[in-house]
Amino acid sequence: MDAPHSPLKTPPQISNAKGNTRRVGVEIELSGLELDTITQLVADFFSLSVKRGGRYDRRLDGDKAGDWVVELDYAKLKRLGQSDRSENTMTNRLDQSAEDLLAWAAKAFVPVEIVGPPLPLDRLQEVDQLIAHLRQQGAEGTEDSPVYAFGMQLNPELPDLTAKTICAHLKAFLCLYDWLLKRADIDLSRRLTNYVDPFPKAYVERVLAKDYWPDLNTLIDDYLVDNPTRNRALDMLPLFTHLDAERVNKVIDDGLTQARPTFHYRLPDSKVSQPNWGIHEAWNDWVEVEKLAADPARLDACCKAYLGYLNDPLARIVNNWAEKVHNLWIDPSSQ
Repeated sequence: MDAPHSPLKTPPQISNAKGNTRRVGVEIELSGLELDTITQLVADFFSLSVKRGGRYDRRLDGDKAGDWVVELDYAKLKRLGQSDRSENTMTNRLDQSAEDLLAWAAKAFVPVEIVGPPLPLDRLQEVDQLIAHLRQQGAEGTEDSPVYAFGMQLNPELPDLTAKTICAHLKAFLCLYDWLLKRADIDLSRRLTNYVDPFPKAYVERVLAKDYWPDLNTLIDDYLVDNPTRNRALDMLPLFTHLDAERVNKVIDDGLTQARPTFHYRLPDSKVSQPNWGIHEAWNDWVEVEKLAADPARLDACCKAYLGYLNDPLARIVNNWAEKVHNLWIDPSSQ
C-alpha cells in the first residue's frame, strides 16, 4: 500500500473571474493493462457508467464534473475505430485486417490515456487516489519500457482571462522552467522526442523584458511567431484558441488543439508504477509558477535576474539557474 501523499498545495487564487472555484483537467498516459480493464477500473473507482464509443475509446458518465474519457492515444487508430464494418464485405474484411495489424503494432508503444473532466481544486486528491488504485492493479508508466514516452498533463483554469494575468503566468513559467525541468526528471524516452521542446531563447528574452505587457492580440501573435507548435512544455494554443480561434487557426490548424480557458502544462512524465507518485508532485511545482505570477515585485526581480543569467556566458558556465531558482525564488515551505 502506498504511503500517504504529500498534501496538494493551494494556489494564490482559488476562484475564477466569475467567483467560482477554479477547476483543473488532468490527462494521464499509461500502459500495462487493456483499454477495457482501465476503463472499468476508472468507472468502478468513481461509480460511473461506461459508454462504448468507438473500438478504441470509451466515455464514462455520472460524474457531476463531466464525462471521463479513456482512449488509445493514437488519432489515426481512433478514427479507424469509428468505422462501421458490420457488413461482411471483402472491403470491410480487408480494412479490418489492416486495422487489427495497426492496433497490434500500436500496443507496444501507444499508451491508453485517461482524460478527466475539469475537476474543482478540492477534488484533485481523488486523482492521486485513482493513480494509487491503478498502480496496485499493474498500471505502467514511462519508466517501465525504453519505448514508452508517457506523460501527465495538467490543464489549470486561469484566475481570469486578461492579457496581464496570462502574461504574468507566462513570464513566471519561463523563469522557473529550468527548475521545473530538473524537478520533473524527464525520462530519456521523452527527452528524445519533441513533445516538450523548450521555448526559443529570443522569445524568452522578449517576454521577460520589463516593459513586455502587451494587449491580447499582440501576446497571441508574438507567441505564434516563435511557437507555431503544440510541442511546448507549456502549450498556450488551447487557451489562445479559446480566446481567438480565427487568429490561431491562420497559423496552425491541425485539428488537434482543443479550445479551453486553461493552461496546458505538458512537462511531467507519467510514473504511475512508482510508489507514492501522483499528481501532487507536478501540481505542487505548478503552484510555484502561480505564486510567482501573483507577486509583481518578485516576478519583476526574477525576470531581471534570469535575463542577466541568459545574457552572461560566464554565469551560464559557473552557475546553475535551477539551483538559483530553488535557493532564491521558491517559497521555502515548498521545498
